[in-house]
Amino acid sequence: MTNIIVVFARLEDAKSIKNILVKNGFGVTAVCTSGAQALSCADEFHDGIILSGYRLADMICLELKDNLPVGFEMVVMASQRVLTEVSGTGIMGLAMPLKVHELVNTISMMSQGIIRRRKKQKEKPRVRNEEEAAVIDSAKHLLMERNHMTEEEAHRYIQKHSMDNSTNMVETAQMLLAMK
Repeated sequence: MTNIIVVFARLEDAKSIKNILVKNGFGVTAVCTSGAQALSCADEFHDGIILSGYRLADMICLELKDNLPVGFEMVVMASQRVLTEVSGTGIMGLAMPLKVHELVNTISMMSQGIIRRRKKQKEKPRVRNEEEAAVIDSAKHLLMERNHMTEEEAHRYIQKHSMDNSTNMVETAQMLLAMK
């Protein structure tokens, strides 16, 4: 699920937008009336979408965008005249008066992009620090000496046992070294 934070100066507006999103199958993580509240909520998550009005109780949307955590994208709902001021700033604009299908399609598209980014991030190979790599290498060398395995066989052995035991490779290597 994508974290969606709705931020408008008037609580009624924020709740109305939240209700539209919920009726269309989106989960809204938080409803806020100030930029500070939105930033506080955003800090709890790695990524998401901020849906905002142009002017909030304590800042304008540009200030909010500048202070958001890296994984967040922003949609501003405002008049067409105001949206020309935010063009080119990495903020998606939705012109008022609001068309529900435009809002739903925009949030859906952005949400799918965030999900794709998360998936790519998970697929990246995990980078181990030197200490973790040394533990795995020591366990491989132990297996190579004791069981006359090649390095590739020893690596596969550790990898398979870590998957079978639901542990990571470093923990499996540490267990092998402990049984020395």
